[in-house]
Amino acid sequence: MRSANPALKGSTFDKFRGTSFSKKMTLSGTVNKTFILLLILMASAIFTWYQYNLGNPVGHFIVIGLIGGLVTALIVAFVPKTAPLLAPVYAALEGLAVGGISANFEAQFNGITLQAVALTFGTLFALLLAYMFRIIKVTQNFRLIVFSATMGIMLVYLTSFILGFFGMSVPYLHSTGPIGIGISLFIVVIAALNLVLDFDFIEYGADRGAPKYMEWYGAFGLMVTLVWLYFEILHLLAKLRRN
Repeated sequence: MRSANPALKGSTFDKFRGTSFSKKMTLSGTVNKTFILLLILMASAIFTWYQYNLGNPVGHFIVIGLIGGLVTALIVAFVPKTAPLLAPVYAALEGLAVGGISANFEAQFNGITLQAVALTFGTLFALLLAYMFRIIKVTQNFRLIVFSATMGIMLVYLTSFILGFFGMSVPYLHSTGPIGIGISLFIVVIAALNLVLDFDFIEYGADRGAPKYMEWYGAFGLMVTLVWLYFEILHLLAKLRRN
């Protein structure tokens, strides 16, 4: 799904070199579509946020958003041509979850949502500048390390989810002690580094003349990472507040 997967590079983009210019993936086109997805997500998140503040239950919105977003993301990941249609659907569904979860955290810790949003976009722009000025260089080893760490984190989360059915949990994962905070900080760093892989994927696709629908696919990948990073920062800030 993402640039961390070397299989998405090379021959995958090489076969699109003959695509006419008007149908090619461009950096500006991907940026525009990213903004569109952000607006959709924000509108959806604001909806559930206000539902929560009005005293209405939002649990079902969160469940629909998380499950629907996951299913939609998997479809887009394996069938990139569906991105123009399903990327906006993903943003709308994920926004339901983002708004509901954010409202719950805000009710517990005043101001935490604004802090998480600021840190998320601050990280995005800082890493974008670092990538543009080649302060951070995406090498094959960099991709392999970030991809492996990301898969390891996903495996831990899956294990935690399964253990939850038996009343157990992964040690320290949700702890507010130094080890728990250190784990969350590590996950935030890995989530942030995935943004660099997204930048590399988008630039590579534009340079290789990928088809126009890959703009939506690139924007979708960036959106997935931003949502993940936001949730991880929110979780880390909550741990720090509790501690």
